[in-house]
Amino acid sequence: MSFTPEFLEQIRERTSLVEIVSHHVKLQRRGREFVGLSPFKSERTPSFTVVPDKGFFHCFSSGEHGDVIGFLMRMEGLSFPEAVEKLAQAAGLEVPRDSPEAAAQARRRRGLLDAVEATAAFYERQLRLPAGRWAMDYLHGRGLDDSTIARFRLGYAPGESAALMQALKQSGFETETLVEAGLFRLPERSGDPVAALRNRIIFPITDRRGRPVAFGGRAMGDAQPKYLNTPESPVFRKGEMLYGLAQARDAAWRAKEVIVVEGYMDAIALSQAGITQTVASLGTAFGENQLRALWQLVDEPVLCFDGDEAGQRAARRAAERALPLLVPGKSLRFARLPAERDPDDLVRQEGVAALRTILERAQTPVDLLWSHETEAVRPDSPDRRARFSRNLMALASSIKDDTVRRYYEAEILSRLRERFGVNLRPAAGARREAAPSGGGRERGEARIAGLRRRLVEGVLAAVLNHPALAFEFASEIAELDCAGDARLDRLRQEILRLAAGGEGVDPAVWRANLESAGLSDAVRGVLCEAVYDLAPFARPTVSEQEAREGIEGFFADCRSVAVERDVAAVAENSDEELLERILALVMEARRLRGRGGK
Repeated sequence: MSFTPEFLEQIRERTSLVEIVSHHVKLQRRGREFVGLSPFKSERTPSFTVVPDKGFFHCFSSGEHGDVIGFLMRMEGLSFPEAVEKLAQAAGLEVPRDSPEAAAQARRRRGLLDAVEATAAFYERQLRLPAGRWAMDYLHGRGLDDSTIARFRLGYAPGESAALMQALKQSGFETETLVEAGLFRLPERSGDPVAALRNRIIFPITDRRGRPVAFGGRAMGDAQPKYLNTPESPVFRKGEMLYGLAQARDAAWRAKEVIVVEGYMDAIALSQAGITQTVASLGTAFGENQLRALWQLVDEPVLCFDGDEAGQRAARRAAERALPLLVPGKSLRFARLPAERDPDDLVRQEGVAALRTILERAQTPVDLLWSHETEAVRPDSPDRRARFSRNLMALASSIKDDTVRRYYEAEILSRLRERFGVNLRPAAGARREAAPSGGGRERGEARIAGLRRRLVEGVLAAVLNHPALAFEFASEIAELDCAGDARLDRLRQEILRLAAGGEGVDPAVWRANLESAGLSDAVRGVLCEAVYDLAPFARPTVSEQEAREGIEGFFADCRSVAVERDVAAVAENSDEELLERILALVMEARRLRGRGGK
C-alpha cells in the first residue's frame, strides 16, 4: 500500500511525536528538545533526543533516527502501512486506499497547491509595481518594514481579474483548477471567471510547512467587507488553520509561549515588535483543531483578542469550546485588553512593555468564565446567585477529563463559599451514613442503589421531555451521581453542554443533538416505561410544572439522610417487591401533596 506525501504530512502534523514517544520513553524537557534513555540500547546516561518542532527523534547510542511513523514501527514491530493506519486512526484521519481515484486526487491536490503558490508570487510582484504603490504606502504607514512585508509575503490584488488569469494561464493552469482552489469564481450568468480578491492588500494564509493554501484580503476606504478570505477548498479548511503559524513555530518553541490574536495585522505587528511567537485565528473563530495544533507547541497558549465586545464574546466562546478538551497539563489563558483596543494599537501607542504586562496577567479559563458570568448575571440577589452558580457548574461539567473536571468544580465551589458565604454540597452522590451491618443490609443497599439510579434516570428523562428545566437545575444535574454508569454520566454531561450552549427548549432538537453525539441508546434507556413507572413526573404527558416539582422532590430526598437511613432499615428485612411498593407509596404521597408528576 502506498500513501501520498500529503497524507503522510497530515499524520505528522496531527500527531504529537512527544506524546507517542512518551508511551515508551520517560522524557525530560531541555530547551526546545526532550531527552531520555534510549529505547533501543541499554544505557545509564540519556542519549535519546526528540525534536518536536522538526518532527524527528535521534538516538546517539544506536544511531536510530526517524519521524513518528518510524518510531512506532521500531517500538511496536509494525510495518509501515500498519504504523500509518494506527496513527491515522488516533488522529481521526481516514486512510486513503490504493486506487486510480486516490492517485488522481493526490495529483489534483498538488495542482491546487501549485496554483495558490503561483498566485502568491503574482500578488507579491504587484505590490512592488506602480499599481500597488498605495497598498505599499498603507503597509509602511502601519509601521511595517520591508523585511516584515517580505517574510509574510504580503501582496496586492489588482482591481481587475484579467492580469491574474493571464499570468496563471501562461503557467499552464486550467480554469477548473483555479476555481476549485478558490482563486476565481464563476459568475452566476455567463461571462469570464472573476478573481475572488480584487483591489485588496493580500495576506497569504499558509499551512504549517509555510505553503500558501488561501488568501486574506483587506479592502481600503469604505469597501465592505473590510476583510475577506478566499473560500474553503480541498487545501484550505478555515477551522484548522492559524495565520502565521509557520513563521511563529520556532519562536514559540524557544519562548515556550504562543500568543493568539484576531487579525492578520495584529499578528504581523507583534511579530515585527519582537513577539514573533504570535499567530492569528482567522477571525473570531477558534476551535478544537486550532487548539490542538497550538498544544503541540506549548502547554498554555495565550489568547489575546480585541478589547471590544465582539472580542470578549469570542474569548468566552473559545473558553467554552476548550473546556471539554482540557487534560492535565494542557490548558490556555486569556489576556484581556482595555476596551476598544487591539494588540496592534496598544503596541504602536504604548510599546511592547504595555502588552507584555497584560500578557503576564492573563486569566485562566475559570477566571475568565467567572468574570464573564459576574458581568452577565450580576449576582446581587439570591435568585441571581443561584443562576450564577448553576451556570458555572454547568460549564465545569462539560470537561471530559475526570481529574480536571473535579478540580474545576472544587475551585468554583470554593469561590462561591468565599464570595457568598454558602457551602454548596453535592446534591447527589455524597457519602451517606452506613446502615446496619449484615447481609440484609448489603442487599438493601444494593436495592436502594438500583432504585436511586432509576430515579436519576427519571430526572434526566424529565429534562429531555422538558428541556427548559435543564437551565433551572443545571447545578444539581452537574452533581448527580450516575453510580459508575459511564453511558448515563455522558448523557448527563451532554445535557449540561446543550444547556450551556443555548440550544433552545425544543425536545426534538435536543434528542437529535444527543443522537448525533452517539447517545441514542442512552436516550432510549431513560425515555422508557420502566423509568416512568418509578418516576411518573418524567412522563412526556405531564406539565412542565409537575415535572419541576418532581425533580425538586428528588433532590430534596437526596439531601435527607434520615429518610434514606429509614428506607434502608426497612429494606434490610424486606423483599424487593415490598420495597418497590414502599417507594411507590412515597411517590403517590408526594403527588397528592402536589410535589410530583401524575
